[in-house]
Amino acid sequence: QVQLVESGGESVQAGGSLRLSCAASGPTTTRSCMAWFRQDRGKEREGVAAVSISGYNTLYANSVKGRFTISRDNAKNTLHLQMHSLTPDETGLYYCAARTCTYYSELVLTDTDYTYWGPGTQVTVSS
Repeated sequence: QVQLVESGGESVQAGGSLRLSCAASGPTTTRSCMAWFRQDRGKEREGVAAVSISGYNTLYANSVKGRFTISRDNAKNTLHLQMHSLTPDETGLYYCAARTCTYYSELVLTDTDYTYWGPGTQVTVSS
C-alpha cells in the first residue's frame, strides 16, 4: 500500500516555472516506481514523467523533454516534478502515481500500469 499526496500546483503565466511535490507513505513506498500524470477537462490522462526506485533512471513524454525534471528523495519519501517554460496546453490536474516494481523494471507512462494515485494538484497556465 502506498498513500500519495501532491502539492505545489498553482496559477502561473505562460513561460513560467513550477515545482510539484508528492509525499508518499506506506510500507511499499521504497519498492515503488513512481510517475507524474496530468489531465485537463475533456482530455485523456497523459503520462508526463516516470522514475525508477533508485531515482537514477527516468522516462519523459516527448512533449516535456528538456523542460521537466522528475526526481525522488527516498530518504524523505518524496517525489518532485520541476517544470519550466510552461504553456497553456499544460493546464490540468497533475497526479502522482506509484506501482510496485523492481530495480530492473521497465519504466512506463501508461496509467493502467499504476496502482496507487494521489488526489491531484491543479496547475493553471494562463497566456
